[in-house]
Amino acid sequence: MPKPKTKAELLIASQQNMERLLTFIQALPPNERKQEFPLGTLNRNIRDVLAHLHHWHLLMMNWYETGERGEKPEIPAPGYTWRTTPELNKEIQQKYIDVPLEKVQILLGESHQALQTLMGEHSEEELFEKKRYKWTGSTSLGAYLISATSSHYDWAYKLIRKSINKRK
Repeated sequence: MPKPKTKAELLIASQQNMERLLTFIQALPPNERKQEFPLGTLNRNIRDVLAHLHHWHLLMMNWYETGERGEKPEIPAPGYTWRTTPELNKEIQQKYIDVPLEKVQILLGESHQALQTLMGEHSEEELFEKKRYKWTGSTSLGAYLISATSSHYDWAYKLIRKSINKRK
């Protein structure tokens, strides 16, 4: 699916990619959903991947809320830069290590819906006009939302599928 360029495309891509991801996971036998991935990935299982998505939703919402208050959000997170994102992702993985898959799925559903609502509340111009918001710099709010939703869901789907196939 091409990168969304309109509000409708963004909402559809986000929802469709989430549904594709969840449908793929749901089709797996229950025992396979909790198995470890082959070595070589930070996210060691489906729970880790879904928790990663959820936490990045929370980061996105924090950036937005901070920016809406007229403040500059610490992106990607306090104490981290884009260069140190691997360390941030390790911290995220550790944060959810004891949270059951079923709970992570609920959290992900809630944060996904919160971002869908956020997207729905904005006009096309508010989503896709570059430099509209000081906190987004030279890009658009929509670009941030694409990264946090549809593109990230596609990454997760491919990672899980590849990892499951490697086990077989």
